[in-house]
Amino acid sequence: MRRLLSLSAVVLLAAALTACAGDDGAATLELSAALPEQVPSGTEIRIGDPAIQAILGASGLDQELTKAGVAVEWANISGGPQSIQAFRADKLDCSAVADIPSLFAAWTGTSTKIVFQSVIVDPLTHPIYQLGVAPGVNVTSLADLRGKKIAYSAGQAQGALVLRVLQKAGLTQQDVTLVELTSTGDSYVTALGSKAVDVAPIGAAHVKIYKGKYPGATAILTGIRDDASTLYCLTSAVQDAEKAAALKVYVGLRAKALLWQNDNPEGYSKAYLQAVQGLSPEDARDVIATDGVKGIPATWDNAIARLQATADLLAAEQKHDKLDVTTLVDRRFEQVQAEAVGSKVVTGDAA
Repeated sequence: MRRLLSLSAVVLLAAALTACAGDDGAATLELSAALPEQVPSGTEIRIGDPAIQAILGASGLDQELTKAGVAVEWANISGGPQSIQAFRADKLDCSAVADIPSLFAAWTGTSTKIVFQSVIVDPLTHPIYQLGVAPGVNVTSLADLRGKKIAYSAGQAQGALVLRVLQKAGLTQQDVTLVELTSTGDSYVTALGSKAVDVAPIGAAHVKIYKGKYPGATAILTGIRDDASTLYCLTSAVQDAEKAAALKVYVGLRAKALLWQNDNPEGYSKAYLQAVQGLSPEDARDVIATDGVKGIPATWDNAIARLQATADLLAAEQKHDKLDVTTLVDRRFEQVQAEAVGSKVVTGDAA
């Protein structure tokens, strides 16, 4: 009888570890289960993370991926609209985005999990966006936004920033004209230059180029923290035991890659800003000076609180359902990225 009971226990344990097999034969990993330690041979993950792709190659960290048995199918995709479309077509597992796409994925029926969070150490000094102002338009403060035409993309970080800016200025959507326009490439810069809009959030790193291209163009600071930077994945990817194991390796190396970027600005400039984005060495230096220092937070608590505040604002302003954003993060990866950088994590207000 004891032998029969022992055999039953073994069978039950095996069932718990392997869970159930998906359609592709991969074991399903419960979201509450520990991340696997070993990456099965031949495991591949499909990732849209162009900057990190370049950094891994330049730093040699890509060799650690190979040694761990992780194969990455890289996609030239980043940002919310592209990544959500690729998720729905089952062409992508994970993508680098701000924090807004995870909200819109949930609101539009695509289940995702944030598996990585990074910050800018001094976010107000080094904002991601400034408000570009069209030539000849007088906007020197947030109060001057009243009555202006503002570029707006509801499902992107820029759209959320516009709503946060209006909130800070004590204005409502009725006090301005929101012009629906997806931010892709230099679409917002072109809209400003042609005066299709009066104001648009544009990358702070590109403000100098914008001003140089359009005489009389200006830009102002928002005074709002906008440094959210994540990697989010299909929930089905983190529930795939093999891909979850590979993502554990990738998340740790991604954290190391960002610190390498801090320490090797010239290498980052050549590998990504110049080779991939096509910037001149001078323009690349301006971008690096604007970017600020990347940080890996010791805890995601602050980032989650900021995301919840944004979700609440968007739900109210855009008539979405209320969201509990804790359902959108996979905190198993929180410790993975923190352990990868050790004592170099950031804490306090910076996080």
